Amino acid sequence: RDAIDADTKLVISFVVGKRTYDFCQIFVRDLAKRVKSYVQLTTDGLGMYKENIRQAFGHRVDYGTEVKVFGIDDDEQPDRKYSPMVVKEMRRTPVLGAPDPDYITTAHVERNNLTMRMQNRRFTRLTNAFSKKAQNHYRSLAIHFMHYNFCRRHMTLKTTPAIAHGLTDRIWTLFDLANLGEVLRDSPAA
Repeated sequence: RDAIDADTKLVISFVVGKRTYDFCQIFVRDLAKRVKSYVQLTTDGLGMYKENIRQAFGHRVDYGTEVKVFGIDDDEQPDRKYSPMVVKEMRRTPVLGAPDPDYITTAHVERNNLTMRMQNRRFTRLTNAFSKKAQNHYRSLAIHFMHYNFCRRHMTLKTTPAIAHGLTDRIWTLFDLANLGEVLRDSPAA
């Protein structure tokens, strides 16, 4: 699970774990600690989000769900039997508060997940890069998200998500990322 700011493309929080109530609670509580303002959230239709979001955010959230209904394309030919199913319907539902229906979407996080799968070979099974331990997978994701937020210039922003969000004033280099301890120690905010 990961949370992304739709405007700045900053990955705010992530958790590695199963889709259980406990991991959902860890993820939502961490997100609520990082986001102090009033916010609109969208998730998929996993039922355990509602109560966790209500507990973690209280009255400072507008929350909706987007559920995609998949099916077989009506004009599908027999030779396309291995093709992915198509989205037949999108159900956008307000859950808590008054979310703006135009912004109930999971498209940003889905696109980020595609980027993550394409750039991080740890998600490719049957390769020597596939993570066999959860701790190694977590560390790989932490490095990926730090690079994504601080080093990688986003095409639509023309800068990094961290700069767009106001977390830094420059694009970090790979040297900065590799020497993060020294960068933080030498930072004026430290």
